[in-house]
Amino acid sequence: MVLLYDIEGDDADHDDWHSHEHFRERLSVPGFLRATRWIAEDEGPRNFVIYEVTGTDIATSQPYLDRLNNPTPWTSAMMPRFRGMTRGFCEVVAGAGLGLGTAALVLRFTPAAGTEADFTEGLRTVLPDLTMRRGLVAAHLLRPAPPPPMTREQELRGRDREVPWLVVVSGYDAAALAPLGDLGLTQLGAGAVASGRYRLHHTAIAEEAGR
Repeated sequence: MVLLYDIEGDDADHDDWHSHEHFRERLSVPGFLRATRWIAEDEGPRNFVIYEVTGTDIATSQPYLDRLNNPTPWTSAMMPRFRGMTRGFCEVVAGAGLGLGTAALVLRFTPAAGTEADFTEGLRTVLPDLTMRRGLVAAHLLRPAPPPPMTREQELRGRDREVPWLVVVSGYDAAALAPLGDLGLTQLGAGAVASGRYRLHHTAIAEEAGR
């Protein structure tokens, strides 16, 4: 599950809520495995959040919908401050590398109609070599699943934008991300490519939340 958004007002207040209530709350839902928040190093959106889950069916699972339709008072107060929310579940259709770096390049795009299969195959050949470069550790291609249903949380902040396709490259050396550009995505058949550089802010796993 991927989210990109900004917050009106105090970012530190958002981070406090997100780390101390929201992470624990989401990771208590069956099927949620890891929560990771990244913070923009350039124009943004400021927050890039990934929840790793057992499958995209979590989007319509009853425990998850029950939580979203019964937000806590702190969450209810926070939701109207969200701006430009892009949110959705994705399938990891190609990937390589090991672990998670402290810096990330996030590319957002939409392949031309009819090129999705060729596009995916092309990335499958590119990503393994990419993750062997000095300073980089992992790269993944994410394909969006159908949009999740409307919930009370979404009503409080306004309708979400649908998540596009993404490539996420992470490494331990932020400088190693700079030369990557758009990874040749336009040549592979992507439309306009939006690029953002992020740094790791907080990550946690479900086992920790359950202690």
